[in-house]
Amino acid sequence: MVRVFVVDDSAFVRRALARILGEQPGYQVVGEAANGLDALERIPRADPDLVTLDVAMPGLDGIQVLGGLLRWKPELKVIMLSVHTRHGAAATVEALAAGAVEFIDKSAFNLMDLETLRREVLEKVLACGGSAPAVRPRAPAAPGLSPDVAARCELCVIGASTGGPAALQRILERIPATFPVPMLVVQHMPAGFTRPFAARLDALCRLDVGEAVEGEKLLPGRVRIAPAGRHLRVTTNLAVVLSEEAADAKHVPSIDLAMKSAGRARPGRVLGILLTGMGEDGAEGMVALRAGGGVTIAESEESCVVYGMPRAAWRSGGAVHVLPLPEIVAFLER
Repeated sequence: MVRVFVVDDSAFVRRALARILGEQPGYQVVGEAANGLDALERIPRADPDLVTLDVAMPGLDGIQVLGGLLRWKPELKVIMLSVHTRHGAAATVEALAAGAVEFIDKSAFNLMDLETLRREVLEKVLACGGSAPAVRPRAPAAPGLSPDVAARCELCVIGASTGGPAALQRILERIPATFPVPMLVVQHMPAGFTRPFAARLDALCRLDVGEAVEGEKLLPGRVRIAPAGRHLRVTTNLAVVLSEEAADAKHVPSIDLAMKSAGRARPGRVLGILLTGMGEDGAEGMVALRAGGGVTIAESEESCVVYGMPRAAWRSGGAVHVLPLPEIVAFLER
């Protein structure tokens, strides 16, 4: 039984979440709080596996509460609720980078469409489940994965979804500005969230991090993040091409499309990395990269928030190596 605690200053939102989750087999709502102070007092007593937490509340806001909760229980899974505004997007990105695993657009509650809301909530809550897997001590490097592998790579493409913002921050803040190849990141996020996400990473990292723009050339020392709501491909001279339509893509931006185009642009010269996330996006892209002679790494289950996309890549034969996040960081640092 997954124990859930709901924190929101809106009584309507609390009731809606409690109803949706309370009716779901295997889930139990063990408490509610209307503000941050009450949440920090009640949650340790209720000892939940998962917390839904409003970003904007009077008094202590969701970011402050999140910090307190993760200090108390680092493995706790927290899903943020945020309104789709510039301030809300920036605060949500900060929360995701600080350790929240997912977020729900709070505007869905105002639509009063209970079935749509139910699907949105359950998709994310069920994917996250209970307590996060503990990150185990660093595993030995996989056979054949050495600095020599990276020497032949001319582009690095990283895909991520649920749990990705914190994992990406952990990777990118460790990489020096002299990193010898361009990096392209596809992180599943709604429109309006990737720009503040890129800005936050740019402030924390030695690399030049930004949201990708049409026609921009990918260069060493730079990380470009695919803008939400648009697919990203690269040309043979590593220029960015953005588009909004792709009939065969479930996610926009699509990790598969970005990886496949990278493989065509630099056959056998691409390092593909697939991090935590639900679903299968990226699996086909990893298969294409590997078939073309590229190097592919999937994050292992022990460090994933959601072991969905990396598992799909492994099962489909797209992952040459499977490593926990600390070992991926160590490899890129080398």
